[in-house]
Amino acid sequence: MEDIDKRISIIVKACDDKKAFNIKTLNISKLTSIADYFIIASGNSTTQVAAISDEIEEKMSDNGFNVFHKEGYRSSRWILLDFGDIVVHVFHREDREFYNLERLWSDGEEIDNDHFLNAIKL
Repeated sequence: MEDIDKRISIIVKACDDKKAFNIKTLNISKLTSIADYFIIASGNSTTQVAAISDEIEEKMSDNGFNVFHKEGYRSSRWILLDFGDIVVHVFHREDREFYNLERLWSDGEEIDNDHFLNAIKL
């Protein structure tokens, strides 16, 4: 498995394990130099948003991948986890609807997460 696929799989599986919903993986590599992929997920409460973020960080760290930068954890309404070429956005449901990143990055290619959910066993 290619390194990028492994890292995306770890993140998507961590989101799924904490019952995140509406998980989207967008390939934005042709649109910007800030990252190659955005992974966007939602939780129903600030507690769930923080738990999803914690799970992603823990599983990535367990596999040797550390977050470069993290924002929004204190309020847990929109947590951004920067892993370099992958940026993860974990939203409270209401904030995701308001900011609507999928619309802003609609030219990005959406990747089917089933591939990533079945790719590795953590």
